[in-house]
Amino acid sequence: MKWMNQLAIGAALACAGTAFAQSAGPLKGEVVKIAWLDPLSGLMAAVGTNQLKTFQFFAEEFNKKNAAGVKFEVIPIDNKLSPQETTAALRSAMDRGARYVAQGNGSGPALAIIDALEKHNARNPGKEVLYLNYAAVDPDLTNSKCSYWQYRFDADTSMKMEVLTAFMKDQPDIKNVYLLNQNYSHGQQVSTYAKAMLSRKRPDIKIVGDDLHPLAQVRDFAPYVAKMKQAGADTIITGNWGSDLTLLIKAANDAGLNAKFYTYYGIVSGTPTAMGAASAGKVYMASYGYNNMEGVMQKYTDQFKAKFNDDLYSTNIYSVYMALSETFAKIKSTDPAKVAAAMEGMKFKSFNGEVELRKADHQAQQTLYISRWEKADAKHPYSPENTGYTFVPVKTYDPYVASTPTSCQMKRPS
Repeated sequence: MKWMNQLAIGAALACAGTAFAQSAGPLKGEVVKIAWLDPLSGLMAAVGTNQLKTFQFFAEEFNKKNAAGVKFEVIPIDNKLSPQETTAALRSAMDRGARYVAQGNGSGPALAIIDALEKHNARNPGKEVLYLNYAAVDPDLTNSKCSYWQYRFDADTSMKMEVLTAFMKDQPDIKNVYLLNQNYSHGQQVSTYAKAMLSRKRPDIKIVGDDLHPLAQVRDFAPYVAKMKQAGADTIITGNWGSDLTLLIKAANDAGLNAKFYTYYGIVSGTPTAMGAASAGKVYMASYGYNNMEGVMQKYTDQFKAKFNDDLYSTNIYSVYMALSETFAKIKSTDPAKVAAAMEGMKFKSFNGEVELRKADHQAQQTLYISRWEKADAKHPYSPENTGYTFVPVKTYDPYVASTPTSCQMKRPS
């Protein structure tokens, strides 16, 4: 298959690096292995495949030049979106010498990593492993289940809902909201936070439906869309991602549902095609980025498209590499225990402005945006999946607006 060949090429480049282009630095030539544990099979394989290519793409870019002079190597392992498979994959990764692990799809696998690393790191001083969470957004992961050995580079469910509802508060046409979400921690949290925040900011809004469905198992969302129409919903809030959002949007458009969608992951593989022209002006997204961002990310987006004929949407993976390379250079070490300590409270410049890794819970604090699906134009020419449409920013929220409090009681090594 074409994409497997592309992944193999990308992996080889990431492993080999480009020694002649390697930047001078205190750790010049040292290899840092990052194990990537996410789905490459099942209904969410398209999402995982894209994100793996993104990790490999940025490994190649940072291998050309980074502050520490290190070379990054990505070790991909299919976790099948399963906590049990993730635990086995983590053991395999550590056996292969990885002391950094990246994962993002599903909070169940994320919690499995946290639990495993808490035990491993306590029992194996000097062989610690650090978890780089780039997309698992259950708020509990940096609250009641927070870990010293995890840093989260995405905004959590509550942070994105904070800006979604801040925007919705000023939309007078919103009257009847239907909640549809995946039945696992993230989806449950979307429902909980949506009801709490709308009640506080727009108590006049009615919640006319609140459904949960199995994760990555539903193939026909027509029955859910029928319930939305019957309930008179003018607005849908969903944290769905991957095939669960793609198929939901397709069913809504097929049924002629006249409602706006407020989403977290409208930009993810498959969904832009499902939206197409029928969803213009009707789908909103809360995220740390959007299509046609000015600055460094636009260059990378274009390069990624040219290389893989695919869209770069997990742009915060750039932030992962930026934080690591700057920390390595600062402390002149790639030891995960020393890196974990040095990254507490760290501030660095990324594609979306200054990012702070909050010391209290290791949750990234960053600028968030509300964008809307619209027809591409001269000002916003980049179009995901060649649809002729794109996400255009309509509101920017500074980090302090999106920030939510934490109840984390961080247990740090003695």
